[in-house]
Amino acid sequence: MTLKIKTREAVTHIAPYVLGKTLLDLQKEHNLSSIRKLSENENIYGCSPKVKQWFKENGTDLFLYPDGAAVDLSHKVSAFLGVPKEQLVFGNGSDEVIRLLTRAYLSVGDEAIMADVTFPRYQTNVLLEGGTPVIVPLVDGTHDLQGMQEHITPNTKLIFVCNPNNPTGTIVGKKELLQFIETVPPDILVVVDEAYMEYVTTDDYLETLPLLPAFENLIVLRTFSKIYGLAGLRVGFGVMNEEIAEQLRKVKDVFNVNTVAQKSAIIALEDQAFIRECTHKNEQGRLYLEREFDRMGISYFPSQSNFIMVDTGLNGDTVSYGLVKRGLVVRSGTLLGYPTTVRVTIGTEEDNKRFVEAMKDILQNRGVN
Repeated sequence: MTLKIKTREAVTHIAPYVLGKTLLDLQKEHNLSSIRKLSENENIYGCSPKVKQWFKENGTDLFLYPDGAAVDLSHKVSAFLGVPKEQLVFGNGSDEVIRLLTRAYLSVGDEAIMADVTFPRYQTNVLLEGGTPVIVPLVDGTHDLQGMQEHITPNTKLIFVCNPNNPTGTIVGKKELLQFIETVPPDILVVVDEAYMEYVTTDDYLETLPLLPAFENLIVLRTFSKIYGLAGLRVGFGVMNEEIAEQLRKVKDVFNVNTVAQKSAIIALEDQAFIRECTHKNEQGRLYLEREFDRMGISYFPSQSNFIMVDTGLNGDTVSYGLVKRGLVVRSGTLLGYPTTVRVTIGTEEDNKRFVEAMKDILQNRGVN
């Protein structure tokens, strides 16, 4: 029987997010003694041990609603970043802040410019509001800022720049990004998503927070899901002009960031020694993988993140399946616009060596599992 209740038109244009099988299911299916998940760009080292220790000793009152204003977390982040707390908007992951931006600033027919391929939640939320995503292809895996600028029209309301970009891990240069921000009309919001910025080691990277006083249309996104290792708790935030922040608070859920997430984020932020250690280990892992890929004669995008997209020369799904059979879960590039690639999270030293050996085996057999 056909359902007579009609879905809103905008929703019909959105494809559902396809979740993969659980690790337990994959382990049983392939009769594996162990399996490692290297597919979601998570911090393979977890979160600060101080977070775990605090909850072991203290716990929290889960029967109470969380602080809807995230006062303690706001003070902590404000002091750490050197920005007024009034400029902060916290969300259930930075995904929610993206949704708040499109909800508050997009009307039907408005345009939002973004790269192809980039973080898919930009496009999803634009479509949900009846907006029009304007897609500008990447050039060598990197944002084409000149091309994005050329696509600005009177209908443009938002521009998304993911830096480092997901799924390619690339960055746009410091000078190039600054010039782009300077040339965008002030009535268009420029959203720079810096979810992976803590992993960046190059000097040619523009951290955009210091630009906020000069550009009222600039919004910077950050998250505790990546290097802080709190992906399971969902807490992220945006830094922006106070008036824009006030508009976003009007459309956010009242109790959108749970108590455990808020407390964990505060403790995680205090342990910068752990963050520096993770950055160092990630850089060592990235350099190792790049050397091995060079030896194997396969290309990859120059990553400044905790993952690498590598071109296998074979069907990405085939390679991904071959890796699963060897106890490693990665992300096939087939659905990411790069059908011969896989994206792998940079793991521990053991993970990385295991991945390299598995790749050698698969490539030697031309993908035959």
